[in-house]
Order: sequence, then structure tokens, then C-alpha cells
Amino acid sequence: MAENKKKEHPSPELDEAVRRHEERRRQWEEHGERPMALNLAMIGSLGWLIVLPTLLGILAGRWIDRLADSGIFWTGACLMIGLALGCVLAWKRMHSE
Repeated sequence: MAENKKKEHPSPELDEAVRRHEERRRQWEEHGERPMALNLAMIGSLGWLIVLPTLLGILAGRWIDRLADSGIFWTGACLMIGLALGCVLAWKRMHSE
């Protein structure tokens, strides 16, 4: 008894993921792994991408708090904004490599 099942075509997202995986595998087979020094450099640059906007946010928040005499309200807000900005920048940097 033959069943008339239709073959479902995988989603375009799945096709793209498989293509990227095969491309990365081919590139790894051709060039090997990245050197440890490059990985450490990437970690360092990602750290600075997160730390600098966070510190700038703290400095800006302290400055605004001194002007407005508002305790640490703006310091906390600017710290969170700087941290979020740093994480977004690091995320973009990671995915560009």
C-alpha cells in the first residue's frame, strides 16, 4: 500500500543555516583553526567595547547628578544605557568576524 505523502520542503531559514554550516566547515578544513592570539585579541577588544561605553555612561551620569543634585539617579540610568550600548557593539563585532 503506497502512501501519498508530500515531501515538505524545509524552511528557507533552515536552508540558510545548513549552507552557513557547510561554508564554515569547508573554511575550517582549508585554513584550520584560528590562532590562539587572534582569539585572545578578540576577547580583549570585546571587553573594551563593553567597558568603555559603561565608564562613559557612569561619568556622564555623575556629571548630570552633580548639576541636578539628584543623588545617583542619573548615574544608574547612564550606567545601564552605557552597558546596553557596549553589549550591542560587542554583539555586532562578534558577528562581523
